[in-house]
Formats: sequence, structure tokens, C-alpha cells
Amino acid sequence: MRERNAAAEQELDAVRDPADPEGAPLAATLQREIREILDAKDRIPGVTKRGEFLYNFWTDAEHERGLWRRTTLESYRTDDPQWDVLLDVDALNAEEGEDWVWHGASLLRPEGAADGEPYRRALVSLSHGGSDADVTREFDLETRSFIPEADGGFVRPAAKGSLNWIDEDTTWVSTDFGEGTTTLSGYPRQARLWKRGTALAEAELVFEADETDMSVFVAHDSTPGWERDWIVQMHAFYDTTLHLVDREQSPPALERIDVPRDLEASAHRDLAVFSPRSDWEVAGSVYPAGSLVVGDFAAFRAGEPELTMLFEPTETTSLADMTITRSAVVLSILEDVVHRLEVHTRDGDGSWVRRDLYPELSGSLAVAAVDPDENDQVWVTVTGFIEPTRLLLGDLAPLLEGGEPTEPELIKSTPARFEAEGLEVTQHFATSDDGTRIPYFEIGRAGRAGDEKEAAGPSPTLLYGYGGFEISLTPAYLGAIGKAWLERGGTYVLANIRGGGEYGPRWHQAALKQNRHRAYEDFSSVAKDLIERGVTDTAHLAVRGGSNGGLLTGNMLTQYPELFGAVIIQVPLLDMKRYSHLLAGNSWMAEYGDPDTEDWEFVRTFSPYHLLTEGTEYPPTFLLTSTRDDRVHPGHARKFAAALESLGADVRSWENIEGGHGGAATNEQAARMNALMYAFLWSTIGRNDA
Repeated sequence: MRERNAAAEQELDAVRDPADPEGAPLAATLQREIREILDAKDRIPGVTKRGEFLYNFWTDAEHERGLWRRTTLESYRTDDPQWDVLLDVDALNAEEGEDWVWHGASLLRPEGAADGEPYRRALVSLSHGGSDADVTREFDLETRSFIPEADGGFVRPAAKGSLNWIDEDTTWVSTDFGEGTTTLSGYPRQARLWKRGTALAEAELVFEADETDMSVFVAHDSTPGWERDWIVQMHAFYDTTLHLVDREQSPPALERIDVPRDLEASAHRDLAVFSPRSDWEVAGSVYPAGSLVVGDFAAFRAGEPELTMLFEPTETTSLADMTITRSAVVLSILEDVVHRLEVHTRDGDGSWVRRDLYPELSGSLAVAAVDPDENDQVWVTVTGFIEPTRLLLGDLAPLLEGGEPTEPELIKSTPARFEAEGLEVTQHFATSDDGTRIPYFEIGRAGRAGDEKEAAGPSPTLLYGYGGFEISLTPAYLGAIGKAWLERGGTYVLANIRGGGEYGPRWHQAALKQNRHRAYEDFSSVAKDLIERGVTDTAHLAVRGGSNGGLLTGNMLTQYPELFGAVIIQVPLLDMKRYSHLLAGNSWMAEYGDPDTEDWEFVRTFSPYHLLTEGTEYPPTFLLTSTRDDRVHPGHARKFAAALESLGADVRSWENIEGGHGGAATNEQAARMNALMYAFLWSTIGRNDA
């Protein structure tokens, strides 16, 4: 591994910057520029409101591992908020001699929160080097210190799992309790109640999933007057059984919520929220897959559902996201992968009223409730490929009195990180092998059409995709990509292929298991469309993808090598015969199939490792992975690189020691990784003689 790293770095560090008259090393220049973007102090700090404070986790050049801090809304509104630092992770690492990476914190709601009683305790999660496995330690917000286990503090040892507050002396814990307590996917299968002062091993077992299930998740809803406890038995992705827990009984009793296993259900105050992923028939009505349905939770549990469909999908629309404030439901809807917002409120007789929300806003729109238990304020994030991100604050309360929501207040905005003058964003549709329209976004120089495009020649073009697990790819400010690629004359393309969620569950389900080939046909069809439209040619076209997207680009390399001038494969799945036996791989069989059964007949058709053949001319390839990746085993990338080397292919690989599945644990590591990647691209498809 270290030898391959050194070889890749020696090669890519030698690439010269064509924009520099003195020919400075390109990777060094890109690394500095990307690091400046990642460390910029004028980024928008993402915040979570708890009590009177807004909490944020922040990294920059001086705080590589980060600061956990808080401020007030009044201070946050200013250009220079006054932050109160709660935990310095860099200082913690120096003190403890560790390599902690922040994984988040959950705060205990005090009993007198409504009367202004401050939040005093938190559960902080930290991982070694960015791995999925982490530890959870109780933290005192007043003394700014961890509470040792010897002093009665809650401490969950390193494992995949979680620890969640119920009250000051009680938590839900789901973790590795020893032999037989994890699933075949390596996730916890037990949910236990853990009382302060008792050993973790003595925590009361409330529920145990099957070994073949994916995982168990536990949660406590602390909304005053609506406290609830949930256990989610996750059989596979989008296949769950939801249990409501009655802790008043001894032992605690579980009530299974009577919905199909592929339906996502939740509750907020009195409201039940249902998202069916296949057509759902209940009480004489049918609610289509991809819809959003709400009703009275108590009535539903009593077998008397009173349901209303707030959103019904069409051929071109899907529900991208939903947030619930104290009194309203806000929907973010995709129309051919373009966002719009709508808000739903109840009138005096309980019927639902729909309104468009902030129609003047354009771009990618994300909405989050500020404090869903206390008010109807929402954060609205607005962004685009070449438009810097803005954060606005709106109040929906006037809607409840028949008025209009307040005009959203601009709270924060970021400056441009790259030169966007002369760039344009366009959306196009390719036709896949079976005739399906596949949308994609193209970001590049304006005016490259017809004769002008022919005169300009093919543009170095980077095509990115994912196509799995119902994850949608939508416009977002390109930042480092803009600096390293667009500003230097490259074109960037984002493909919305099947397997994703851009058109709801049907778009995802269209590329599962034996139909996986559709995702690859879609992606290759976008590549062909770019060539046919004259945007680029094969010598100047590269693909990039990570994780499931690494499987995607691995299949581009092995199934369509003639289409591309370079291929980037990050933290990938590649050996699909072995994937289900490596780390979390067992949990993805609902997506890909079980290679230990007759499914192998179709799985082998998209297993890049098994599709490699002698005598094939493969384009230059760059594999990137992480030693600390405990989700997708780095062995996939290592084995594939070795196989390509044995075939005499043009391949290099780079493995970061830290980083987990994200590939990098710090901004410096991320900058280095991306600098090497773009140096590779400019030295292959970016060459004038490519």
C-alpha cells in the first residue's frame, strides 16, 4: 500500500501547472487552493438550536479536528458571532494521545426546558480516524469536561451503534455487547435500557433482532407532552419494522406499528407521517408509492385511520424532503430535479391547506425546522452549482392565522470560491438503452454551441454519478470542484441515473438486483450524449464515483472502456462475489442480490473484478480508498489495482490511512486527496494532445 501511494504521489506531484508560466507543480497549487476553500473562515456555520443556544461544529486551519461551540441567535445574526467553545477536539487528542474525529453530540432536554432551565448534559460521539465505529461519552456542559465512567458517567466503548438520552439517569443503548450481539452486517442487533450506575453488560434487554437483519436503531422523542420511545428493526435498506415501546410496563412492552415493511413511518406530536414506497391500501383508499400521507396517530393505532395525502407524485415529480415545525409540514419537491417548496397547515376544522412557499427562491432549496417543539421558524438553505450558498430564516406562524409567512431574512451568505463569469448551467436529457429519459446537468463555458463549440474543440469533461440506495443528486455549490476544474476550463456533469431517488421510489427500484444494468446503461448513455452533442470526445471524458458510485465507475471501466479517457474509482465495491462477506456488505444484498445464491448469475454481470479481461485496452485509472474505511473494505480497491497491474493497465492507487468511508479525516487530507485526483485528470483528459 505504501509503495503504491509513493508511486502515485511521485507521478502526480510531477504534473506541472499549465496555467503557471514557471510550471509549478499542479498538485501543490491545487492542494493549497482547495485547503483555503475548506478552511475559509467565512463559511456558513451550520447550527442546531437547543434551548437558548445554537450549537455548531467547526474546523479550520487552526482547528484541524474541530471545535464544538455555541452562540445565541442574536449573535449568530452578526458578521462576527461570539462563540463559546465547549470542546476542542485537537486539544483533546493532544491530552489523550488519540486520533479522535467528531461524530456528533446529543443534548439532554432538562425537565424545566420550557421555563428556561439550561441544557447541562450531552452525549458526545468520537471515532478513531473517521471510522464508522465510535465511542460515546457523557459530557458536562457546565464544567466543559467528560464525566468519567468511574464517576458514574455513561461511556459506550468503540463499536458501531448509538447511545440516546431518555432522562438524566436512563439511556437507550444499541451496540456490540459481545459474541452473538451483532448482525451479519456488523451492526448492533440488541436494544437495551441502560440505567446510570449499572454496568453496560447489565443493561436491560428490551429487543433483539435477527442475526440476518441489518441493524436495530433506538430513539426517544422528548417533545413535552408527546414523549415516545421507538425501536426500529431494520431488515435491510427501506425494509423495516417499527415498534413503539411502553416503558411503563415491566418488562417494557412493544407495539408493532401496523404498516408495510417498505413504508417509512414516524410521528410528531399528534401527527402520524407515512411515506409508502409501494402502493399502500388502507381504509378503502390507495396511496401511491412516493406519496406523503398524514393522520391522527392515536386514531391510526386504534385501527380508525383518518388519513390525508399531502403529496402525490407524478411522472416528473418526487418528494425530496420534509420538515415539520410545531404546526406546519413543509415539503421540498423535485420537478425534473428542480426544487420547489410548499407548506401545509391545518385550519380550524382540522382540514389541510396547501400553499406554495417562497416561490421567489430558485436553486436547490433545503428546509429545516429551527425548533419543532417550540415554534414555526425554518432555516432555508439556497444554493446552486455556481451560486454561493445563502442561509435564510423564515417564520410560518402567520399562516396559522390565515396570513402569509414572513419574508425570509438573509442570515448568512458565502462569497464566491471560484470565478464563475462565463459559466452556465444547463439541464439535458439523454435516452437510455430502454428509451428512458435520463436527466443530467452540465456546467461549463457559455456559448459552446454549434460552430463555436466545434471551433473550441472538445472540453475536458468530468462526469459524476451515484445511482443507488434512492439517493438523489441535486445542484449544490461546487466550491473546490469549481476552483480545481471549472475555473481552469473543465466541464462538470452530474447525472441523475436510475438507482437514485430523483423520481422517487420507482427510480430506485428500477435498478435493483437483476436490473442493476440499467444504472450503468443510463450513465453510459449520458456519456454518449455528451459526445454526440459535441461537448467532449472520448479522449477528454472522465468519470468519477465513490462507494456505490465506485461500483458504477468500475463498471464504466470494464464494460465501456472505449468511452472514456480516464476513470476515478473511490472507496469502491468491486469484487461482488465477496462483497457480502466484507464489513457492512451483508446489508446491501437488497440492493445488489446475494452472490452466494443463484443471484450470482446476474451479480457477476456487474462485478468489475470479474469483468476484467486480458487484451482489453483500459483507460488510465485512479483508485482511492482509506485504511480506516470500516464500511466498504479497502480490500476491494487493493485487489482491483493489483488485477489491473497484472494486466499491464495504466493504473495508480492511493490509500489514505485515516478518513473512514469519507476518505479523509481532516481538511488537509481532503485537500491532498482531491489535489492528486485533479492532477490526474489534468494530466490525462486535460492534455491538449489527449
